Amino acid sequence: MTTRTFTRAALVGAGALALLGPLTATAVSASDARVLAAPYAVVPYENVNVRQGPASSTAKVGSVAADQPRGAYCWTRGETVSDHGVTNDVWVQLVEGYVSAVYLKGNEYGDLPATATC
Repeated sequence: MTTRTFTRAALVGAGALALLGPLTATAVSASDARVLAAPYAVVPYENVNVRQGPASSTAKVGSVAADQPRGAYCWTRGETVSDHGVTNDVWVQLVEGYVSAVYLKGNEYGDLPATATC
């Protein structure tokens, strides 16, 4: 009888751990947290500098690697940027700062809605 009780308790315990395992093992990385902290996500198609304001003359505050999603709040008009045959004056405000929409995948607003202005 003691063996049965122990076996049953072990099975119940293992089942509980199996259910909790995925919940407790899930961690949010720092980059994922940056994406989750904002209402939109943008993805650069190449490495891009992040600026303090919507112009390349403002201080560089960081960079984002190609294909790494970042959280974005809104877009605004700023300095006109031309690269890879694309010209645009739209800058997207990320959690970290601003990037030109020229370097983001998607539409002219970096795939943010046209109504998501700063």
